[in-house]
Amino acid sequence: MLANLCVKNVALIDNIDVEFSKGLNILTGETGAGKSIILGAVNLALGKKMNSEMIGNFGDYALVELVFLVESKRLMETLSQLDIICEDNQLILSRKVMEGKSLCKINSETCTTAQMRAVASLLLDVHGQMEHQKLLVSEQQLEILDDFTSDKIARLKSEIAREYEQWQVLKREASQFDLNDEERERELSFLKFEVNEIEAAGLQPDEDVALEKTYKRLNNSKKIAAGLSSAYNATGGDDQQSASNLISSAIKDISSVANFDEELDNVHKMLLDVESMLGDCNREISSYMQGATFSEQEFSEIEERLNLVNNLKSKYGPSLYDVAKYCKAKSDKLEELGDFANRKAKVCGKVKEQEEILETLCAELSTTRKDSAKEFEQQLVKTLGDLNFNAVDFEISFSRLDRFTKEGYDQVEFLISTNSGEAKKPLGKVASGGELSRIMLGVKTLIADKEDAQTQIFDEIDVGISGRTAQKVAEKMELIARRRQVICITHLPQIAAMADAHYEIAKEVNDNKTTTQIFKLDEAGEIGELARMLGGAQITDSVCENAREMKALANSHKMG
Repeated sequence: MLANLCVKNVALIDNIDVEFSKGLNILTGETGAGKSIILGAVNLALGKKMNSEMIGNFGDYALVELVFLVESKRLMETLSQLDIICEDNQLILSRKVMEGKSLCKINSETCTTAQMRAVASLLLDVHGQMEHQKLLVSEQQLEILDDFTSDKIARLKSEIAREYEQWQVLKREASQFDLNDEERERELSFLKFEVNEIEAAGLQPDEDVALEKTYKRLNNSKKIAAGLSSAYNATGGDDQQSASNLISSAIKDISSVANFDEELDNVHKMLLDVESMLGDCNREISSYMQGATFSEQEFSEIEERLNLVNNLKSKYGPSLYDVAKYCKAKSDKLEELGDFANRKAKVCGKVKEQEEILETLCAELSTTRKDSAKEFEQQLVKTLGDLNFNAVDFEISFSRLDRFTKEGYDQVEFLISTNSGEAKKPLGKVASGGELSRIMLGVKTLIADKEDAQTQIFDEIDVGISGRTAQKVAEKMELIARRRQVICITHLPQIAAMADAHYEIAKEVNDNKTTTQIFKLDEAGEIGELARMLGGAQITDSVCENAREMKALANSHKMG
């Protein structure tokens, strides 16, 4: 249940802190006192969007905090699955709204607004002034019926949702086969061309590197020959000025004087080493020159091969590795298309099998819903009778969608007749706004014990009703409040008289500032507020006595 509501700086609210009770909590007040602001503040904490204009003039931000007492073990288990632990059976939702941004927290831990909404939907059910319009939407009508049926429906819908997702996956896979024969042959032909072109080249790993090296050598063979010849003559040969002859002469000169100074031995040895190295170098050059050949045919073949390799690289990848990878992918695709008919038949067979599974599950779900619908119809007619529908007839009409959905294949429509002898028609064509409000109240009564939320908020569900009907609605509200906490904003004294806790919302002006306040009324205050609701501007002794009598009758009804 909602134990406490704290609101700061929202519209005309400066700072209010309200403790709610179990049972029926009634909020009343003059028109324009700010009842809608209270509900707006609650919705803010539940993750609804809020315009920054709602931030009041009492600070830089708006803050709303809801404190819940969680007593249901099932609800605690559900919250635990969301990694939310209730300490001392307490859960706190808070939201701080600043210019252009907001901060949401669950038990002091920051969360997203989506997480806030998910948790709030488990704790609180808000029935706003236009909520009864949901009764006119087929999908919402189906959801109401499923809520009434509860556990078995939930199990079947879970299975259907799982099988539906698998069906969607298979359908997407099957859609890949939606090629006509001409398109498939065209793709096959192109794939064969690409694969044959690459495979015919017989590419080897790193072949392009070796080809580049050979091409570079052959393309510069004349320069290489000229350079080698010059180097050969410079390091040896018959030229008197060659390095070899000059070093030999130097050795002779050092040898002739080495006996005069032992330190010249090192110079002599170094010159001998240089002579040996020059000889080795000269022989290496000579050997390379003798083995070096240039063939126009070889050069042409290398050039042609290199052009082929570079062409394949430009078409299928920046490297030979990429070309090979591309060829493998296209070969696999070619194999797939080659086995097109078999693979298509296999996947389509799986789709058909999955549809048969869905058909079986959806049929079971539909049968369960239809059985439940009969009980729902009977109970709702009885409940609507309690709400002063004296000649009501109600039916849930079923039709089948032309497709599967996660919710099965059922489409429902609520049909109703509110007068004897009239044919049943769709709800939206028969019921007025006030009647829709009462019908929604009847629905809420039926599914009250099946919903997880332990707190229901009704915002002016009494629109369009009065007199005996208002009394019937009040009695039904009190009945719901026996099983869960109800917070109701109302203008009707018949409903207000049923309050277990009565709160007045009023405007106050202090220091030229208008604020909205909320007060919990004592017994005398309740009688006074009922008298105001009964008598309007002039409250006489008889109006007050009428208020006391109405409260006494309400207490007597609750005791019965």
